[in-house]
Amino acid sequence: MTVVGFNFNKIVVEKNKALQGKVSINNNIVIKEVESKDLQLGTEKQSGLRVTFDYGVNYASDLKDVLAHIDLVGEVLILEDAVKVKKALDGWKKNKNLEKEMTLQVLNTALAKCNIQSIILSRDLNLPSPIPLPKVETVEKAPV
Repeated sequence: MTVVGFNFNKIVVEKNKALQGKVSINNNIVIKEVESKDLQLGTEKQSGLRVTFDYGVNYASDLKDVLAHIDLVGEVLILEDAVKVKKALDGWKKNKNLEKEMTLQVLNTALAKCNIQSIILSRDLNLPSPIPLPKVETVEKAPV
């Protein structure tokens, strides 16, 4: 299985109210759809899958009011042999599930792109980062 493409199809960022007090930040990603997609690579068509996902970040107050949200919808394109494509499509149609390995590959690819995009968007709207960023701290050295 090879990831050969990634696209954002929808980016929505909205700040409803000023953030005050304690704010909880919740991230979520869900696979929404899996479809067959013939991919033209070079001169030949190859079997593939288009996996659509929905990534969201909600900023909520203590009162559970949604203060802001980031929604990213996109797709991951996967190149795979025809037998595995059929198996994946059958599994998706039957119980909305993909094999563990394929699910991990798709979600890790999507998260790598979505995490960075959500950090950029949160900065642009003056929202806290949806992912904890590393901080530099000073440490007192013990006397020798």
